[in-house]
Amino acid sequence: MIWAYPDARLIYILAIVFGFLYLVYLYRFYIINKKLVVQKHRLFLKLLLRFSYFLLFLIALAGPSIGTSMKEIKEEGKDIFIAIDLSQSMNATDIGPSRIQRIKYELKNLVKNFTGDRIGLIIFSSEAFIQCPLTFDQNVLQLHLDGLNTALVPNQGTDISAPLNMALNKFDLEESAEANSKSIVLISDGEDFGEDFQDITSQLSDKGIKVFSLGVGTSQGSNIPKGSGKIIDPDTNLPVISRLESGNLKLIASQTNGSYFELSDELQEIPDLIAALERQEATVTGSRMVEASANKYFYFLLIALGLALLDLMLPFKTIKL
Repeated sequence: MIWAYPDARLIYILAIVFGFLYLVYLYRFYIINKKLVVQKHRLFLKLLLRFSYFLLFLIALAGPSIGTSMKEIKEEGKDIFIAIDLSQSMNATDIGPSRIQRIKYELKNLVKNFTGDRIGLIIFSSEAFIQCPLTFDQNVLQLHLDGLNTALVPNQGTDISAPLNMALNKFDLEESAEANSKSIVLISDGEDFGEDFQDITSQLSDKGIKVFSLGVGTSQGSNIPKGSGKIIDPDTNLPVISRLESGNLKLIASQTNGSYFELSDELQEIPDLIAALERQEATVTGSRMVEASANKYFYFLLIALGLALLDLMLPFKTIKL
């Protein structure tokens, strides 16, 4: 027999309380027996009856499970690609300590909310690269997030369509997963010097893959540190100011039925992004058979209630007058 509640502390306490009260009850009858004739065999029957249904109540409370059966447990999850802009502008400090450092911190917390889902990392600037394929391994993801920096990719501009194309190609290889379980988180400051992304967003929309854009930065912007100095515009010989350009990010999200979110010192919409991802429909990623036991507490509870009612309705006469 398997017990649903193996911690017997409560059961022991109830048994002790019942035993103490019933000892008081027996002592009372002992005092009465000195003055009246008490029918001891009937007193024994009453004691046995009450002890029986109280014991059955305790057994029901412990949750006895008798017999086993095989049940299929289905595992559900989502596939999420996180595309992270690693262009030089992500070193801007309009968000402390910098855009890229803030993103690393927020993403390490974000992925912890999706332990049952597969997450992959794509890094991009003018080109896109798979930093981590879709995986359930949280330790691997955290390790890759720790190592993110703008030196990992060529920095000759930013092409937002590149990571979207790569994510779409990787999703196409996952034939078993349903389209509505796939999504892309696009993280960037919005600067785009690539080709038109209308074609790729149309393909994503047709396949039911939503893009959730996260704009990082502020409209005021800031300089971009480089070594001990700043990046200088060769045309004006003035420090480059990088500002959040949310237009493209909002357009990509709307064209794929996704949503746009923003991260700055004033706006912190990461919780809203997490909630949107959690609302995405999951698909069955696997199943397994487990041996399960059935809780039979109600049988013991019904018998105990029957005996208790019998004790109330048909009391035994213990005193002979």
